[in-house]
Amino acid sequence: MEGVAMKLPSFKSLAPTAISVASTFSIRRSFSYARRSSSLSATITADSEPVSLGHRARKDFRILHQEVNGSKLVYLDSAATSQKPAAVLDSLRNYYEFYNSNVHRGIHYLSAKATDEFELARKKVASFINASDSREIVFTRNATEAINLVAYSWGLSNLKPGDEVILTVAEHHSCIVPWQIVSQKTGAVLKFVTLNEDETPDIVMLREMISEKTKLVAVHHVSNVLASSLPIEEIVVWAHDVGAKVLVDACQSVPHMVVDVQKLNADFLVASSHKMCGPTGIGFLYGKSDLLLAMPPFLGGGEMISDVFLDHSTYAEPPSRFEAGTPAIGEAIALGAACDYLSGIGMTKIHEYEVELGKYLYEKLSSVPDVRIYGPRPSESVQRAALCSFNVEGLHPTDLATFLDQQHGVAIRSGHHCAQPLHRYLGVNASARASLYFYNTKEDVDSFIVALADTVSFFNSFK
Repeated sequence: MEGVAMKLPSFKSLAPTAISVASTFSIRRSFSYARRSSSLSATITADSEPVSLGHRARKDFRILHQEVNGSKLVYLDSAATSQKPAAVLDSLRNYYEFYNSNVHRGIHYLSAKATDEFELARKKVASFINASDSREIVFTRNATEAINLVAYSWGLSNLKPGDEVILTVAEHHSCIVPWQIVSQKTGAVLKFVTLNEDETPDIVMLREMISEKTKLVAVHHVSNVLASSLPIEEIVVWAHDVGAKVLVDACQSVPHMVVDVQKLNADFLVASSHKMCGPTGIGFLYGKSDLLLAMPPFLGGGEMISDVFLDHSTYAEPPSRFEAGTPAIGEAIALGAACDYLSGIGMTKIHEYEVELGKYLYEKLSSVPDVRIYGPRPSESVQRAALCSFNVEGLHPTDLATFLDQQHGVAIRSGHHCAQPLHRYLGVNASARASLYFYNTKEDVDSFIVALADTVSFFNSFK
């Protein structure tokens, strides 16, 4: 079923930011069409609380202070990409304005300055995830390239016919497709863990699936659809017991919680800059030193060589071995600035705030009639990530997202979220997703719920 993308007149939305506790009101449309006998209502609360982290952080994000389609922007799409604070934008601009130059080998001031800042950014990333050495950090274009680097360099060199790679049905395409390609080249077998009754990857099945044939377990840390998390430390122990390696897709965890690679003890971990307040065009691979040293180059060219002869070449030590060509210098420096910014707030503080905000989102969204939220219910033992993928019965998620944007200035995502196998497993083609970050507030959630109720009421009026 395809969504209908409509361009509707832009009306001023009803987006109250403060309504008395337990007050209930009907969502009324400001345009005229046939009304249904039963109107939707939403209950919005405004507690007397101290100024939240979200309120304090918003001043750093100029993009959030604007109107979209005549309404105040409510940005709920941070799982796709985060917004960037002024400090990060300033660092990128400063590089290009004051010391733009190519890194490494240059002896003049600008090149030396750029090189120092570039390598300092690597150290900042290493510190941010508690890597033991900055040489364990390889800069890549994004997390997708980082996974492909492991797949082509480590995978093609180590997998053979009959070897098994374990994944889950909830993986992002970037953690499925590279291993499909490598398995076709090597004869390795991909095995997939399905979901349990709580709609989380079945950990019991995963543990039972690990065997002497297992050579790699490649899984997400936090699901970008289900909002669930996996017990990576336990998975690493199970995998290492049979000599298998573990790759962790940490794109949805590194921006939102403390991630300590030494504590996790995973062999590889990848993350994206643009999801953690940094710029697009850069991500990173963490790899244990001994593994990186044993891996052949992924790409050939400048930077990654030691010596080049007409008949052969020798290669640089990691991480240079895997960073062929001119890197994304300004972007790396800005990623370092993003690490500084997040560390300045404190990742524990960010995580605690988002757990509370995510629970608030789940509870409010659950109160809207005919809404189906995917993933586990939050509880004392289950902490969901601050996102909800959902569907409304009888409505296409693209229609929802279009109306929310054009009529209310609310930005959410619709589609399969680069997780088609998961959506097929759930029995749907697509879903809508509202995802939060530390710069969001309960008022953002309230505005979203009001707008969603109005949107559902509008479409139901045609039934």
